[in-house]
Amino acid sequence: MFDSAQPARVVALPGTGSDADFARRAFGPASAARGLDLIAVEPDPRDVVASCRAGLDVAARSGPVLAAGISLGAAITLEWAAEHPDRVVGVVAALPGWTGPDTAACPAALSAAATAAQLRADGLAEVIERMRASSPRWLADALTQSWQAQWPHLPEALQEAADYKWPDAERLATFALPVAVITAVDDPVHPVAVAEEWAALVPHSRLHRITLDELGADPAILGHVGIGAFG
Repeated sequence: MFDSAQPARVVALPGTGSDADFARRAFGPASAARGLDLIAVEPDPRDVVASCRAGLDVAARSGPVLAAGISLGAAITLEWAAEHPDRVVGVVAALPGWTGPDTAACPAALSAAATAAQLRADGLAEVIERMRASSPRWLADALTQSWQAQWPHLPEALQEAADYKWPDAERLATFALPVAVITAVDDPVHPVAVAEEWAALVPHSRLHRITLDELGADPAILGHVGIGAFG
């Protein structure tokens, strides 16, 4: 899959409300182990999707990319790759949250919208306190870091994510590039059934299952599993 004369560059997008640091921890070790450059994109909370797409655009100017995304980042990478198939060797879609534009029942969209509303009503400190009380330590620490950095634009960033229309079944079924789909089987925000649907629809795909405990113990599992699928 990787041409030693022009190795693919890994471009990693984080999920909703997350940051480049988590994307780097998720995909950096596997990239380094294979001698691949990694670009972890830092989303601009004032325009999340456009800034992520711009990061992919810039990286692809230097050669082919392996586009890797988590949650919302998975949707953005797949959409971008579908529009630029000649600039991509494959996609790692970790923790996809939904299929199609109707997100009325999408857990990730509902969570993002609810958190945005809480932030507007109660402020950052109080919402972080509640989040930390109800989240595993690894996730609480990661989100505390990224939320503080994205404040005061965090509510707008979360609302943009909540309003995002996920790739539909037709987009997935006509996607010609190889895709490694990763699901955490016990993740209620990113249902395993969604990842299974993506893997069933994308012609050249493989589904990989992990657990939230494994992800929390070492986020690099996403890269070892996803990038590892490409050699």
